[in-house]
Amino acid sequence: MKKLLFVITVVILSTGVWAQDFDNLPDPTANEKVVDNTPDSIAKALSARPAPGSTRVGENPVMFLVGNSTMRNGTLGNGNNGQWGWGYFFPQYFNATKITVENQALGGMSTRTFYTDLWPAVREALKPGDWVVLSIGHNDNADFFDQRRARGVISGVNPDTMAVGFNQRTQRQDTVYSYGQYLRLYIKEIRAHGANPILMSLTPRDAYDEHTGLIVRKPQTQWAAYVAATEGVPFVDLNEISGAKLDSYSPWKEKYHFLGDHIHTSKYGAEMNARSAAEGLFYSSNPLLKPLQAMMQNVELNQWQVKREEGKPVLFFTGDSTVKNKDKEDDGMWGWVSQASTVFDESKITLVNAGRAGRSTRSFIREGLWEKVYNSLQPGDYVTIQFGHNDICPITDQKARGVIPGTQDTLHVYKMYDDSYEVVYSFGWYLRKMIDDCREKGATPILVSLTPRNEWPGGKVERRDGTYGKWYREVVEQTGVEFIDMHNISADFLDKKFAVKKLPDDGEKAKAKIAAIKEKAGIYFNTDHTHASLLGARMNAQSFAKGLKANGSALAKYLKK
Repeated sequence: MKKLLFVITVVILSTGVWAQDFDNLPDPTANEKVVDNTPDSIAKALSARPAPGSTRVGENPVMFLVGNSTMRNGTLGNGNNGQWGWGYFFPQYFNATKITVENQALGGMSTRTFYTDLWPAVREALKPGDWVVLSIGHNDNADFFDQRRARGVISGVNPDTMAVGFNQRTQRQDTVYSYGQYLRLYIKEIRAHGANPILMSLTPRDAYDEHTGLIVRKPQTQWAAYVAATEGVPFVDLNEISGAKLDSYSPWKEKYHFLGDHIHTSKYGAEMNARSAAEGLFYSSNPLLKPLQAMMQNVELNQWQVKREEGKPVLFFTGDSTVKNKDKEDDGMWGWVSQASTVFDESKITLVNAGRAGRSTRSFIREGLWEKVYNSLQPGDYVTIQFGHNDICPITDQKARGVIPGTQDTLHVYKMYDDSYEVVYSFGWYLRKMIDDCREKGATPILVSLTPRNEWPGGKVERRDGTYGKWYREVVEQTGVEFIDMHNISADFLDKKFAVKKLPDDGEKAKAKIAAIKEKAGIYFNTDHTHASLLGARMNAQSFAKGLKANGSALAKYLKK
């Protein structure tokens, strides 16, 4: 082995803050065994990334993203390991007819190794008017000249600090600079091509400060902010924006924004970081960002346009077609919330039907329907959560709405019908997420069991208490959420009207009897055994009101007298 030669010049800045070392949290790649996101698989990874500048449309500018696995995760960057980088979700915040976003990040890179290995190709693709977002540094706390990665840099921002030695990875003499100096090199070269640099601090880790109880804020934030200020570059404190969001979450919610370790994010975490980055840009008062802000979209939170009146809470109903259907023709299919006004006094409470036909807990969340409700919630509001009819569907088909049966805190990565990947959780997990989100906003969640179907095994209406009923009750036990058992309240009503104590012993006669019961009970259903008629919708609304009164619910005071 060749002898290492170090020439190190250190200047301690008078403020002291810039001389602090990197945090001592574990290196995610080495210690937490994240695979397929390091330069070890660089050839395959590079083939999956767009060639720098190849997405340019005409003379439109390109935004190049420079980062590591927190920005682009996995060798293919497609979520097949359940982890996502935020760069995957960032393009939705930009008008593709005006600018394209290229995620040039690669897992395992540091400011130094990206600069030596990947930056030259990106630099050559730059044109005047382009933008480059630099958010990198998670891997900079490593060995300077080790054989495998040699990616470490010197802490701080001092331009006169360097280390010189033999780089075992590249098998040549190498010079290592400070974190801040690498940022200056990027900035200088970006500007030389007429492009616009933007510095962003790093994404937060799943790590709490033992003194404050808050998410750890990383020292690279101060270093990047200092370089941005002294170089006149726009700066977005992504670490703080996302860190503040994580601080506001319950410990359980904070945890599921990460997956597999304490740095790499689930889809939830990656989407949060992408939004934080977009918000940091869009709401910045830096005049240099005005041209970029004019090309942005979708940054404002998606919310229900609710006319709020002082002293009146809002009741949001969520669910599937049994909650909201066509709700038009007298002889058509109706969701029961269309009839909520028959039991609620709307002079005291505002009703919002946020249900959507065909949805499950999973698809309602994935499609952003839940986020729209979540963004609209204010303290004192109420939310009903009622799903189940579509959750038993296949997991990987085109509708992508099936869930893992049960209430375990579990998940699995599935390959979908279109070769994409999705992490799917249990039925109970999705319910707990919505319950937790409501409480975070100061709203009251109410879990409602699914409506009964027009099925009559044994001459009595079908009860699904061994599956969904059991799972609902387990979630109630786990969370203490208020529960309205509409399934059994409405089933009791139907049994009282139509059930028989005993079916005929003759099989054919028993079938005929069941068919006759279904036909009579059909006045409460429409088209099939699941969807309600107008009369059935009113019956279910009455069941909801009955359940509220039986519970002594705080929501019951808004019912009609």
